[in-house]
Amino acid sequence: MSLPPLNAVRAFEAVGRRGSVKLAAEELSVTPGAVSRQLGLLEEHLGISLFKRSHRQVTLTHSGTLYLQSVSDALQRLSDATDEIKSTKGRDPLHIWCPMTFGLRWLVPRLPAFRAAQPDRDVVFTTSLGPIDFSARTTDVAIRIGQGTWPGCASHRLIDIELTPVCSPALLDRLGPMTRPSDLRRATLLQSAARPGYWRQWLEAAGASDIDPDRGITFESVSLAYQMAMNGAGVALGQLALVEDDLRTGRLVAPFAQRTDSKDAFYLIYPNRLISDPFVMLFRDWLLGEAGGGEVRTG
Repeated sequence: MSLPPLNAVRAFEAVGRRGSVKLAAEELSVTPGAVSRQLGLLEEHLGISLFKRSHRQVTLTHSGTLYLQSVSDALQRLSDATDEIKSTKGRDPLHIWCPMTFGLRWLVPRLPAFRAAQPDRDVVFTTSLGPIDFSARTTDVAIRIGQGTWPGCASHRLIDIELTPVCSPALLDRLGPMTRPSDLRRATLLQSAARPGYWRQWLEAAGASDIDPDRGITFESVSLAYQMAMNGAGVALGQLALVEDDLRTGRLVAPFAQRTDSKDAFYLIYPNRLISDPFVMLFRDWLLGEAGGGEVRTG
């Protein structure tokens, strides 16, 4: 690739367009002498004369006229490309990975507020039960359940996971009141394959060791277990932060006072390389505000 001195090209284009060294110098905020030196440098580089010079006038030669057209087109394309890239700077979509149940019941209802605050920024939202691969650059931030340590990532504790059984009022009407954990023997336990140990944790904490924690119907996700509970099919183990709205509206009820801390929590995580990314930081600050703050860790 053979490129001429770009400052000299700018000077040539300005003189050719304005028809005056003086006017070009004013446009470029340099002296006429500096413009003249750039023109001489360009002609020396090309080995041709671009202008005919008289006492106070410069006139394009035939070669200069042809070169000006090509140079003007090239500079305009460069200007257009620069404007385009500047207009999209920092506006790549934010790719969010989130467990389906947390997304449906907690994050998605809040996302319109984030979108309203950042109307020019797009969000790509993905739910999956598979692993996250930050190295593939298809995920920027993720919501994970755990205890705060993910190698190579910063993590922010969002919401603790407290567990308690939930069911529909219709189920209690059909089976009768449930006042003691042992009453669960009369109900179908609705299980989640994604969180297989949660019923065991709650039953052990409640002293109901005589109930098999693995019996009942198992679903791929917690969302399906909650839906079946609302349909009256059995009792699901509710994560309180995710069933608050259902309890408030009466779609679900929590028959027992026992609340068990699962020792897990929902965390926002992202790779350490994005710690200074402006859009990631905007989302982090907004999400922590929605969750009421949280602790920060780096892995």
